[in-house]
Amino acid sequence: MGDFVTIEEVEHEGVALIRLDRPKVNALNTQVGHELLAAATELESRSDIRAVVLWGGPKFFAAGADISEFPVNDGVRDPSGMVDVLNAANFKLENLPQITVAAVNGFALGGGCELSMSTDFRIAGEGAVFGQPEILLGLIPGAGGTQRLTRLIGVTRAKELNYTGRNVKAGEALSIGLVSAVYPDDQVLDQALELAASYAKGPAALSYAKRAIMDGLHVSIEDAIAIERREFIASFQTDDAVIGIKSFLEQGPGKASFTGR
Repeated sequence: MGDFVTIEEVEHEGVALIRLDRPKVNALNTQVGHELLAAATELESRSDIRAVVLWGGPKFFAAGADISEFPVNDGVRDPSGMVDVLNAANFKLENLPQITVAAVNGFALGGGCELSMSTDFRIAGEGAVFGQPEILLGLIPGAGGTQRLTRLIGVTRAKELNYTGRNVKAGEALSIGLVSAVYPDDQVLDQALELAASYAKGPAALSYAKRAIMDGLHVSIEDAIAIERREFIASFQTDDAVIGIKSFLEQGPGKASFTGR
């Protein structure tokens, strides 16, 4: 579909793979941002896809933004054209109704780390490296590195990583909650696809739970509970709710086979 971003079908039913492939290191430029946004927009409307894996290949997830696009002209330097589309892509990915998993091999630095944090889960290879090194360029992150990172790992750790720009290896990323699991590098994609497939078999209510969590993140607890109530009521309107309740009453918990509707 794009020069650098494609949607690929995989053997797992209900799962799609967003493949990022921009040699040599998957640097994120304006075109990549537009293609990521287009891919996410397409998947948003696909009822046949219930989980999505985002993968940059076996060597690099995304080594950061394409610094050659950074303005260094005299006067006011405006990087908004580049960063705005990357933010739009990240927001679209973050709010997909599907469950999303980043399969991270190699470097996920700067914009790459920010891109990975737009997914529900991050599965890392043993050789994966994360970080927000923008401060080493005399800059700060512009696509979520000061915000999503803080929400994932806490204020103090996020400050330290943003202030120093240091790299975070896979083991540390797991210990601080930046990733969900670490596997040998050659198993990362398969493990991410297996995880996605397990969610693709789940009930339609998964999308309601995701929306309740995401919509409730930035509001008061009273408003957040109102959002939860809204999605709770909506989840009762699904076919899967009828299936799940009947299955529980007849067979006990954990026996239902859901349709995704």
